Amino acid sequence: MKILVIEDETLLADSLKSLLTKNGFEVDVAYDGETGKAYAELGIYDLLILDVMLPRLDGYEIARSVRARRLGTPILMLTAKSELEDRITGLNAGADYYLPKPFDTRELLACINALLRRQGAQVNEIAYGNTALDLSSAMLNCGENRVRLSAKEFDIMRFLLQAEGRIVPKEAILAKAWGYDSDAVENHVEVYIGFLRKKLASIGSNIRIEAIRRLGYRLEVSDLDQKTAPQVHPD
Repeated sequence: MKILVIEDETLLADSLKSLLTKNGFEVDVAYDGETGKAYAELGIYDLLILDVMLPRLDGYEIARSVRARRLGTPILMLTAKSELEDRITGLNAGADYYLPKPFDTRELLACINALLRRQGAQVNEIAYGNTALDLSSAMLNCGENRVRLSAKEFDIMRFLLQAEGRIVPKEAILAKAWGYDSDAVENHVEVYIGFLRKKLASIGSNIRIEAIRRLGYRLEVSDLDQKTAPQVHPD
């Protein structure tokens, strides 16, 4: 699970990163609003931890921007602004939970786990065309045919499906599957896209991964008569 912390208090931000890393999460940190907004809009994170009072751009604006892009990433707001009106503003901007400072780390972890459970409980597969990705088993299914994906293949395929037919830049795929601090290059993405194309073909899938020159990749259904929008299925 990847978490983005957007917090301008360096000591707190680094402490949160350390705490979350120890609890098994991958964590990136942005120390100002503009950088945080750019990271958040990549759509590669499973959770955003967002301060309200930030330089350059406040947390409310970031939350509104994320929701305007139809990103369903859970947002946990951490802030010293704990008045009722502040909480209402945060929730209306798109936050899922509002935790005032100072907070107990046990409550923070409980909130994070609750938001991630809630997100995970809503879906167990993502489907496109005649193919579905099982999120619990990393199996790619087409009728009675199925194939298991590696961890990197799963991250990339899930990311493409969640994009709902939109173009996904190579840089965003690199960040999602390998992380910002990785030495991986765009060629790594091309190799794994090749793996995924072969696996899709092996199970008779009617979806293909289309390369958009200089932009990235998107999913398309090969038979235009059968084209359907990506669907999220409840448990």
